[in-house]
Amino acid sequence: MYVSDQKIEEAIKLFREHGPLLRTSEALESGIHSRTLYYMLVEGHITKLERGLYKLADEGTLSNPSLTIVVKKVPKARICLISALDIHELTTAIPHHVYIALPRTSRDPKLNYPPLQIYRFSGPSLTEGIETHEVDGVEVQVYNPAKTIADCFKFRNQIGLDIAIEALKDGIRQKKASFMEIEKFARICRVQNVIRPYAETLAHS
Repeated sequence: MYVSDQKIEEAIKLFREHGPLLRTSEALESGIHSRTLYYMLVEGHITKLERGLYKLADEGTLSNPSLTIVVKKVPKARICLISALDIHELTTAIPHHVYIALPRTSRDPKLNYPPLQIYRFSGPSLTEGIETHEVDGVEVQVYNPAKTIADCFKFRNQIGLDIAIEALKDGIRQKKASFMEIEKFARICRVQNVIRPYAETLAHS
C-alpha cells in the first residue's frame, strides 16, 4: 500500500488544524482517508494512544495523557472530584484514576486505559459550575473549585472526608472559592448541613 507524500502532508496539516489529537471519526470527517490514516501509523507519522485515538508523532509528550485520552474518547465526561481538585491544585492526593461525571442515562465508556472512576450526576448537579480548561491542546470540561468542593463532601464516603476538608480549607485560603459560592453548590448537592460546621470554623479562625 502506498500513499503519496502530498496526501501525507495534507493529512498532517489537517491534524495540526483539528488536533493535536484526533479520533478516527474526527480524522475521517476532516477529510483524512482511512487508508492514509493507517499508512501514517505504519510509517510513524502518528502514534496510537488508545483504540481509535491518534496524535502526531512530532507533537512531543503530552503533559496529562490520561486526561486528554478520556476527554477525547468520552466527550460527555466532566472532570470531577479528585481529578478536578488536581487540576485546581487543591489536593495533595494523587489521582490513580480519572474521576468523571456522566449523565445518568449515558452508557459506561469502554476504555483500555486509563482507569476510570465514574459518578452519575443529573439536573443542576450535572450542568452547573462547569469551566473549560485547555490541556495539551484539548478542551476539558471540569467543575469549578466551589462545585468540586461541594461534590467532595457529597461523595465523602467514597473519596474520604479528609480530602474534602483539605479542599475546603485550601479553596478558601487560596481564594479559589468563596463561602458564598461553596454554599450555592452545597445547596445543589444537598450537603449544606454537612459543610456548614467546617465552613463556620474556617470563617472564625
